[in-house]
Amino acid sequence: MTGEARRFAFRFDPVFRPALALVGVRPATALVGLDGAELEVRFGPWLLRTARRNVVGVAPTGPYRWWRGIGVRLSLADADVTFASSTAAGLCLRFAEPVPALLPGGWLRHPGATVTVADPDALARALAARVGD
Repeated sequence: MTGEARRFAFRFDPVFRPALALVGVRPATALVGLDGAELEVRFGPWLLRTARRNVVGVAPTGPYRWWRGIGVRLSLADADVTFASSTAAGLCLRFAEPVPALLPGGWLRHPGATVTVADPDALARALAARVGD
């Protein structure tokens, strides 16, 4: 990431922390970074990176059932990816051009991603703000 970046921590439900830690997802390894040019989602060993201008929509989501939301998930209905560490709430990001995240080499691309950051409203406002505002 370049320039002044804002970081948005994931919300972690305490009950899911041990299981997520087994796959390398901990508060220190899970965050959404946003600067004037780029959006980056890190979730343990997984990484989604795209140009900020590629984010064309956001929508609040949740609450979720734990068995459908915790961890890394691929939606078979629409190929969206989910990075979830909480069942409380999240933010669904829509992309103009699908982006790689789950598989190395960019073999699978996702038209959207859901993230369970601690403050989804703040992330939505930051994404809506134009660079330089």
